[in-house]
Amino acid sequence: MQDPAIDEIGSGADTSTPTDTRERRLSRSLSGTNLARAGDYNLRTVLQAIRISSTTTRVDIAQQTGLTAPTIANITSRLTEMGLVKVTGRKQGGRGQPALQLEVEPDGAFAIGLNVDRDHLTLVILDLAGVVRARASRDMAFALPEDVAAFVREHLDAALAEGAIDRTRILGVGVAMPDDLGRIALPGRPGGYGIWATTDLTRLLGDILPWPIHCDNDAAAAALGEAEYGSGFDNPSFFYLLVSAGLGGGVVMDRTYHRGANARSGEIGLMPDPTAGRMGATIQDTVSVSALLERLHAAGHRVDVHAIPDAAAPVVDAWLHDAVRSLTGPLIAINCLFDPDAVLIGGRLPMSLIERMADALSRALAAHDLPSHTRIVPAAMAQDGPAIGAAILPFLDHLLPSDAILIQAGR
Repeated sequence: MQDPAIDEIGSGADTSTPTDTRERRLSRSLSGTNLARAGDYNLRTVLQAIRISSTTTRVDIAQQTGLTAPTIANITSRLTEMGLVKVTGRKQGGRGQPALQLEVEPDGAFAIGLNVDRDHLTLVILDLAGVVRARASRDMAFALPEDVAAFVREHLDAALAEGAIDRTRILGVGVAMPDDLGRIALPGRPGGYGIWATTDLTRLLGDILPWPIHCDNDAAAAALGEAEYGSGFDNPSFFYLLVSAGLGGGVVMDRTYHRGANARSGEIGLMPDPTAGRMGATIQDTVSVSALLERLHAAGHRVDVHAIPDAAAPVVDAWLHDAVRSLTGPLIAINCLFDPDAVLIGGRLPMSLIERMADALSRALAAHDLPSHTRIVPAAMAQDGPAIGAAILPFLDHLLPSDAILIQAGR
């Protein structure tokens, strides 16, 4: 049972599916708004202003948001009553009465994130401050739906206890998984894996996770997580490159995730790779953890990607060279057409290899005479990006601001 205090935010939202609601933009709608929606948006905006500051005051929030002092006072009082914000003291110095210092209450709300991929399962629990309070992960090749259910059932109670989580303050569950999980062929894919194409996640997990379940693409979730709790405020527009069992991408513009007309933006892994030297090759045939492991195994190194021995360094070096070759053209296109603040690399690769890839790609782009050169750097949440991003989905739908909140649903 969810605490009714945190049910108040978003109570005026429409009944669209979570992803549809998140992605509706004012630019695609002539719909107006009403006072309830405007009030909800302002409340979320103030909470966001407090969340992104380690400590702030009502005066600082008013300057940041443009809202009036009485409005800020009313909203912060309401957020405090709801248990989402706490007063931590008074700011000393200056004239008059010292201003109240405000911080987000980490225990005010929680969300669970589950990342289902072709080579692992990861579950995290995130608090309102963006801290991972508990984590469980298991390397598992091509987990079937019953494997996922068993994994969650096995680890959920221990994770809730580890994180000291109040179940009544859990907003929901986010599930991040690749598009076409049961359809795209990767090395080692078993015949029965196609069952994912017809699996209803809510039905699969509803009895184990008695909260609203929000589903999204893994690269989209990782990009959303980076935008909200990673480097998104330093890089308002970025392309997220997710190197996992496959290769995914996410497009964030002005801190808003853009899915495209058919909800398939960022599909860099499925782009043809003319540099591969064979017909029908795609970028992810080279740039993926699956491709790297296939090369390592072919060379006799039956290892985990996070425990690569020094003897396998030549294999890794050759793979990295080919990965940079495959990615250079697509990233030049992204650089010229999108002009992002940064390209962020995350996924299942060791951080040292992500850093090498970022450096090599930066040098590859610098070798071309381009009007500008975007920065290519590791994502702030590189390792567990999809799982953490999945946990952020309930926060986006219930607590954090977006244009969609202002849109009045048609009747």
